[in-house]
Amino acid sequence: MSARVVLVTGSTSGIGEATARRFAAMGDTVVFNSARSVEAGERLSAATSGSHYVQADIAHAGDCERLVREVLEKCGRLDVLVNNAGTTRVIAHHDLEAATVDVWREIFEVNVFGTWSLSVAAMNALRESHGAIVNVTSLAGVRPTGSSIPYAASKAALNHMTALLAKVVGPEVRVNAVAPGLVDTPWTADWDVVRGFVSSVAPLKRSGTPDDIADVIVSLSSTPYVTGQVILVDGGLSLST
Repeated sequence: MSARVVLVTGSTSGIGEATARRFAAMGDTVVFNSARSVEAGERLSAATSGSHYVQADIAHAGDCERLVREVLEKCGRLDVLVNNAGTTRVIAHHDLEAATVDVWREIFEVNVFGTWSLSVAAMNALRESHGAIVNVTSLAGVRPTGSSIPYAASKAALNHMTALLAKVVGPEVRVNAVAPGLVDTPWTADWDVVRGFVSSVAPLKRSGTPDDIADVIVSLSSTPYVTGQVILVDGGLSLST
């Protein structure tokens, strides 16, 4: 496969960083992105041959348009969009009062509205390249689990968005999603109780790593006859919950 231009949002740590590094190792031109971690993004770009960094907050539609514009200015095309940027709040599901409408808005602005805005902004470029979108959702979008009810609902919305987009933008653009279970990232560094539960009940007896998820993202970006799918990458946890 010839080298592609790949934009990975939220790619200064965790799943996003691992995914960007994996594409770069394959010879693709990678654009790192973050809303706030500018220094980390610039450092990763400087250390990764042929890559770029663009700061943008996908919660703002204007930033989404600027992000795509800068990718095209720097790279001339866009072949793969990995919608990895996301946010959450840790709120016990039974604590209904804590899950205020403001919390719902904050989470949906990034996880749903931001992903939609960036996908729309990138669509013309992706149509030209017959490219692909891979959304990063969550097991919480298909099972009653997750860091909070608003977060889980946002990922369920993103799962359905994946199918709906795939139905209308083919054959030029393929749209798929990966839905990780628990992954060892800076977000979950202190989730020892949850990690212990996963290790005890999941068939593969461990939580995931960012590289586990990156493997599937890269595969979906390259598989020409798959679209509209949400792939669980959870070590089998969904079989036991």
